[in-house]
Amino acid sequence: MSPNLIAVENKIARVLSTKPQCFITHPTELAALKSMSADEIEEFALDHGWRVVFRLGGRQIEFYNDAGARDLATAEFE
Repeated sequence: MSPNLIAVENKIARVLSTKPQCFITHPTELAALKSMSADEIEEFALDHGWRVVFRLGGRQIEFYNDAGARDLATAEFE
């Protein structure tokens, strides 16, 4: 995992610990996420208990806490 992706992951986790959504709009953060395919980003989000939404134009990626994803991730580890 690249250092930029680790930083983006930490930012998302920090923001979602206090807010219901996290908007990724900074070009460097977007580049780190866009280095992965859409399926990889969705898997990345599910692994952390998040839901991801891609907005038209590609200038913003949104992450939300997703209780269903957390339940799914927990079930995989049992």
